[in-house]
Amino acid sequence: MKVPYFIILFITFTLPRCYSQESTDSHFQINKIPAEGILLDKGWKFQNGDNPDYAKPDYDDKGWQYFNPALDIHDSLLQTSKFGIGWFRLHLTLDSSLLKHQLALVIQQSGASEIYLNGYKIQSFGVMSADPEKVRAYDPLWKPLPLTFTVATEQLIAIRYARQPKIFYTTIFETANPVFSLKLMESVNAIDYYHQNASRLVGFHSLLFGIGIMIIVLHLSFYFLYPSQKANLYFALFAFMWVLANALQLVFYIYSNKVANKFYLGNITFVLFMLGYVFILIAAYNFLGRKKDFLYYTLLIFSVIAVILDAWPYNLGWKIGGPIQEVLVQLNIARIAFISVRKKQRGAWIMSAGAVCSFIFFVIFLSQGTFTNISFILSLPILRIFTYVMFNLSLPAATSVFLAFEFAFTNRTLQQKLIEVNELSKKNLEHEKEKQQILSFQNETLEKQVKERTVELKNSFENLKSAQSQLIQSEKMASLGELTAGIAHEIQNPLNFVNNFSEVNTELISEIKKEMDDGNLLQVKLIVSDLEVNMEKITHHGKRADAIVKGMLQHSRSSNGIKEPTDINALAEEYLRLSYHGFRSRDKDFDVNLQTDFDSSIEKIDIIPQDIGRVLFNIYNNAFYAVSEKKKHQVDGYESAVSVSTKKSGDRIEIRVRDNGHGIPQKVRDKIFQPFFTTKPAGQGTGLGLSLCYDIVKAHGGEIKVETKEGEASAFIVELPDKNR
Repeated sequence: MKVPYFIILFITFTLPRCYSQESTDSHFQINKIPAEGILLDKGWKFQNGDNPDYAKPDYDDKGWQYFNPALDIHDSLLQTSKFGIGWFRLHLTLDSSLLKHQLALVIQQSGASEIYLNGYKIQSFGVMSADPEKVRAYDPLWKPLPLTFTVATEQLIAIRYARQPKIFYTTIFETANPVFSLKLMESVNAIDYYHQNASRLVGFHSLLFGIGIMIIVLHLSFYFLYPSQKANLYFALFAFMWVLANALQLVFYIYSNKVANKFYLGNITFVLFMLGYVFILIAAYNFLGRKKDFLYYTLLIFSVIAVILDAWPYNLGWKIGGPIQEVLVQLNIARIAFISVRKKQRGAWIMSAGAVCSFIFFVIFLSQGTFTNISFILSLPILRIFTYVMFNLSLPAATSVFLAFEFAFTNRTLQQKLIEVNELSKKNLEHEKEKQQILSFQNETLEKQVKERTVELKNSFENLKSAQSQLIQSEKMASLGELTAGIAHEIQNPLNFVNNFSEVNTELISEIKKEMDDGNLLQVKLIVSDLEVNMEKITHHGKRADAIVKGMLQHSRSSNGIKEPTDINALAEEYLRLSYHGFRSRDKDFDVNLQTDFDSSIEKIDIIPQDIGRVLFNIYNNAFYAVSEKKKHQVDGYESAVSVSTKKSGDRIEIRVRDNGHGIPQKVRDKIFQPFFTTKPAGQGTGLGLSLCYDIVKAHGGEIKVETKEGEASAFIVELPDKNR
């Protein structure tokens, strides 16, 4: 790749520069004025000093020195003269037919001037003064100056001229700095020339400006969607620099009449272009995942040197850097892209194609020649404009195609994951149906006599424990098993009451028979009253068990996807209790200090309670698992604690679950919400729990966050929108 670099250096530094030749003709003869006008660059005479008589047509200027004012101010005799006022004179001989036409001068200059026609001042540009420090150079930039010639065929144009001291003249963008350049044109053509030049420049740079804005919006959107891909940010920064540079370049060409400002405008524009291509270089290395190598740092150093040299007079940075830096960046990007292609990196060929196309378009652009005029863009044919635009946009366009390619690949991957999720969902539904059948059977048996209910419920409890071991096949089934264990523990309480009161009633019935045999009716009535009270308690606790079973059915069935007003405090407390009892059913020695702090000002919010319940249940289980694992390490003075709190903050409801377990390691913190990622040992987790929680919360328009300190604590925060606001 070194050979192309040297080719570009050779081409750039050997480009020819051309200047007009001086003429010793005493008169400038004009018989006809073409549509493009006539450049008045011959027959001029120059004299240092200031004398009002120099403007008079009859003044004898035979001793004056011939001078070509179209020469660059650095190459003219003004460069060797002292600062002060000097005069230029040009004798014109016009064909009599031209005196009937309305003519105009189109002027560019690098100093301040007063223009005289046949002894009369017709215009001044800038600030003229005998004190050089007060002179202010001004460039009218093609604005037409109307001329009214006398009936005589011989005319005199005299120019009183002064340079502004202590200013630099820019050569950036192939800009020339003529002492002054006068072009004689028909007035109509001169006006058209000015408007066409201005509109073409405005249109050209507006096009580039608009394209840059689109690139900024595109890549910033990608960056905000995927902040981990920082290359999008660097491409947006490139486009931002490019937009600013084109805006300043437009000001440089059209709106900057003060000559002293052009040097600084050009420098800033050049620095912006250089920075833009530095950002392209950084972005390409990021996109392709390449390590920063020797050429990368060499180009950065080269760019810095070029920017520093650009601040010197004569714009050495532009001559040393400029287009060379852009081309070297493109070639280096092509190089690393080809390396990535050889390594079979996905999509690398798109970046390499963009870099190669950019280089090809630059070669075509450069092959058309170079320019020495401040309005060089105006002389570009359509082919050159096209190649210039494509040179700048090939790599950003290739990057956009590369992004589209990456998104297509990601989409295919997600579709495959979706198929896998659908298959898991089908299995889930089958397990749900099986679960519902079991619970339905249990509900029927509970309608029988109390004693049979007790036996059946115990059998159902064993069946539920058996079903729990089967549901460990997936994270979702595991959570349902844990939920069932918690509910079964809740059922045990009313069942114990039912058993106890049933035994008491049996004893009371025996006593009734005995008292009836003894004929003691008063005592029978008292025992019957006790029996009635006991039966009411049996009925009460039977209904309580029935409500728990119905709640179990409600929690275990699939979500219907319909939001309903829900007390978030009650939901959080309910699932905390169920998760705790479920964990204790698997580990009898498990104990934890539970702390709750619920905001009573929170009203009911619209959510899918089954889905949010599963989110909380999964987070609770993880918290209990964390403190249980830490307790197994027998840390001195450690007391396990899990706290749950709710808080209303503006238009958001926050649920915070904190545990004092081992915390989450920094290196895996960004991966915990990824599907199939788990920190639990093999067989204890599928890695789908937090991923499903993340999707459920996002579907509700909320967010799930994690705060953790490794070795000390973790906190999961679920934020849900408050639809009541």
